[in-house]
Amino acid sequence: MDLQDPMIVEVLLDLPLPRGFDYHASLVTEEDVGRRVKVPWGTGQKVGVIRALKQSSTYPLDKIREVLEIWRDVPPLNARDWQLLEFCSAYYHYPLGQTVLAMLPPALRRVGGWLPPTRVRPSRKDPVQSSTLPLNEAQRTVVQTILQHPRFAVHLIHGVTGSGKTEVYFSLIEEVLMRGRQVLLLVPEINLTPQLEQRLARRWPALDWVSLHSGVSEKERARRWLAAQAGTARLVLGTRLAVFTPLPELGLIVVDEEHEASFKQQDGLRYSARDMAIVRARQGEFPIVLGSATPTLESWHNARSGRYQLHTLRERAVPGACLPQLTLVPTTQEGLSPHWVTALHETLGRGEQILVFINRRGYAPVLYCPNCGWQAACPRCSVRLVVHRRARQLRCHHCGLERALNEACPSCGNVHMETRGEGTQQVEERLRTYCPSARLLRLDSDSLALKGSWEKAREQILDHQVDILVGTQLLVKGHDFPDLSLVVVLNADQSLFSSDFRASERLYAQLLQVAGRAGRAEKAGQVWIETDYPGHPVLLALLRHETENFLDQELALRRQMGWPPFNYLAILRVEARDVAKVTAFLEDARQKALARGGEGISIFDPVPSSLARKAGFHRWQLLVQGVQRAHLQAFLTGWVDELRALRSGRSIHWVLEVDPWDC
Repeated sequence: MDLQDPMIVEVLLDLPLPRGFDYHASLVTEEDVGRRVKVPWGTGQKVGVIRALKQSSTYPLDKIREVLEIWRDVPPLNARDWQLLEFCSAYYHYPLGQTVLAMLPPALRRVGGWLPPTRVRPSRKDPVQSSTLPLNEAQRTVVQTILQHPRFAVHLIHGVTGSGKTEVYFSLIEEVLMRGRQVLLLVPEINLTPQLEQRLARRWPALDWVSLHSGVSEKERARRWLAAQAGTARLVLGTRLAVFTPLPELGLIVVDEEHEASFKQQDGLRYSARDMAIVRARQGEFPIVLGSATPTLESWHNARSGRYQLHTLRERAVPGACLPQLTLVPTTQEGLSPHWVTALHETLGRGEQILVFINRRGYAPVLYCPNCGWQAACPRCSVRLVVHRRARQLRCHHCGLERALNEACPSCGNVHMETRGEGTQQVEERLRTYCPSARLLRLDSDSLALKGSWEKAREQILDHQVDILVGTQLLVKGHDFPDLSLVVVLNADQSLFSSDFRASERLYAQLLQVAGRAGRAEKAGQVWIETDYPGHPVLLALLRHETENFLDQELALRRQMGWPPFNYLAILRVEARDVAKVTAFLEDARQKALARGGEGISIFDPVPSSLARKAGFHRWQLLVQGVQRAHLQAFLTGWVDELRALRSGRSIHWVLEVDPWDC
């Protein structure tokens, strides 16, 4: 073939269309498949990726435009990368172009967004040396068992909080690194990376490793991504987005806190990083380790049925450390409960730290008029506005609307407005009154909004510059504070009676994780949980430390009700400013689905979403259920083509979500 003659290349673009686009390209070879290109698009330009070289096109040759530039400064995507991305696109029924471009760091998918990379420094000699870790017998057994299976297998480590799962991970990582392979370590939250970064630096000071998450600058993120792709970075520590990082010598994936909802993308390509990590391990024929004190029911079912290998750590790793003592007490309507205030003062007297957990930020969730019953509601969402008293504002935590705090009722003029419920700010205020000499720190998404604020707060906690922490779920995900011995959980009942079939599973995980912050070192831990339903199965299982029994009972209930993991779900989510357009589109979609049918497929009626209106958009959904995953996928493949053919226009936005986390 004469390379001087222009060829036709199929280019994938970041567009919501299920196909590539043909362009002419000169001096192009098969080695350029997977490389980034700059192409004309309309009156502008776009970055794309070459998918294939073609001998012909269905478009008139005189209408096909020329590739403007092929960037060869970055290695192309390889066959293993394509295999994962094509699977992801097909499984989630998302355009391949958008899937591929989403894999790239932002600096690599923008015209003019990339500076030439600096020379990649070679890896230092012998960066990893074998070390003898102070593993207990249970930890050593888990490590040895997993190392006996170097081929693909999914290993689920179910360990109580504080059982030393991280040390097990590090022992496995060390062995894989010594074999010359790369490792991917996934964590659910960016806030978990600082403590792991410090541990990695202490453990392997000569190792080339990188951290990938949204808090890294675009330029630095691109450089780290390239170091991983080149094989220079031997270990990648990252959040959800790191699962697609090219790693040519990958030999192990570890997914810590595998139960966390943060591993499921909630916009754009709605993938599960945990599930894609399992697919990647299967395609690469190497092991993957999932770890959690509260595994998802999907993972637990796979372990119980033998698809995953189950490893159990039943005791805390620190000698003498025990699981905390849990106590249920009645909910206090006003002030602080006398049941746990005594424990609070005793803990302060011993110089130990306290966590007061309430999973609601702001001062109060409701501002209302006791005279006429008026309540402050968001005009754009189907929720109430939250009181932020220090800022004297009402805020919507969904659309971001802010307005001044009402001095009087807009309905009847009453100036004696009241609040109902409490959030982190109100709890902080009350604690300052009860414990004026204690050093308090509130940790929620409001107080941690500034970059670097979490790292600063964490250092304050570890240096014992803080006596009482008041926080939301940001504090319960795998953090280790050795001096924290008392945990108080407020308003634990808010999720007990949710319509979501995952509600009990989530609440149990949340409460067990927050309880697990107490007594992780030698200090005995106490946990006080306020509830009006002490006989609820979730709370009884928690009180008795019966996680396995709870999971087994939940599985039995799921089987009886026909919910995952015993069948498979997809949700068509639709939103528009005009609710009539939403319901009309969904009815058309439903009729298409009913006409298509399929073995073991159930089509439910359209219903409003749990948040029926957000930022002025009406939101509805339609649930599809399949008895077999393959049958559901076959149905969705044809149905999504019919959905794209429906005349929706730009006023309607729809997305098909497979394996939804929120129903």
